[in-house]
Amino acid sequence: MKQKFKMILSDIDAVIARDPATKSRIEALLCSAGLQAIIAHRLTHALWKRNFCLTARVLAQIVRFLTGVEIHPGARIGKGFFIDHGMGVVIGETTEIGDNVTLYHGVTLGGTKAFSACGKNTAKRHPTLGNNVIVGAGAQILGPIKVGNDSKIGANAVVLKDVAAGQTVVGVPAHKVEKSKAKPEIFEAYGVCALDKDPIECRLEQLQAEIEHLKGEHKNGTKQPGA
Repeated sequence: MKQKFKMILSDIDAVIARDPATKSRIEALLCSAGLQAIIAHRLTHALWKRNFCLTARVLAQIVRFLTGVEIHPGARIGKGFFIDHGMGVVIGETTEIGDNVTLYHGVTLGGTKAFSACGKNTAKRHPTLGNNVIVGAGAQILGPIKVGNDSKIGANAVVLKDVAAGQTVVGVPAHKVEKSKAKPEIFEAYGVCALDKDPIECRLEQLQAEIEHLKGEHKNGTKQPGA
């Protein structure tokens, strides 16, 4: 019980540390739907582990209706977990989340291969997130993939493959971006910074420049002498 209380306390303090709009623990408890959903999940997960599965599922559905956050009771979540805004977050049954992880609204930690030839597949089918991961709004992380420690998932990214520790990924499908060395080491809301360079965007800009250059050469080459 004491350990559970410490875990919930770390969840409350995570809200204060990462949400500049929240000034106190009381405000966090009363006004953060994400925190309310997390605290409720601590209870439903305890029931789930004690095989009160139906009770846990029913309570989780009530919490989903009240907060807009859907967390399956079977999901395993570490301390210092923070869901900002909360609405539309979905966390599947076999999801595993490390410590000090941040999710924004609209994030899905979803499963794949839900059914096999002989019926339901009860094996691992949802992602595993390491410690200190930030997942931006609307991102989808699908399947039994691993997201390494200290990695960042950009808003609306669709992640279908493992993400190495310390990487930042964006896009559909998600791909690695080059992190700027000039920016300060601070908490990055939504997972990405304007200074980060998307290699695909850089390549498209390079191709556009080459096209413009070729157009100029072609135009100059077709001019008549003395024109």
